[in-house]
Amino acid sequence: MAELRSLVTKVRSKNAGPFWLTIDIFCGSAESFARVRDGLSVSQIAAVFEADTQTVKRFDIENLHVVKFSLPRPAVQGAVEDRDMHGASWAALIGELDI
Repeated sequence: MAELRSLVTKVRSKNAGPFWLTIDIFCGSAESFARVRDGLSVSQIAAVFEADTQTVKRFDIENLHVVKFSLPRPAVQGAVEDRDMHGASWAALIGELDI
């Protein structure tokens, strides 16, 4: 097993509107893409965000070597409970996942 961030070029998270977050995992090669695609599950991402697996959307974009997840934000953007208005800090948590 290895930390995700050691296997890929970049992990990025960002807003996808006030209600959704997007996580992009740029793999950089076909080999890295295959390892991330096969080793990272929707349930792992849902666990990090404490989200229902039914609400997490996954997109495997093979020709770009990108794995993308979209899910509802834990708190609406700008709400008192929102601790990251831009959604950028979630990438660090995803990068620490072992796959």
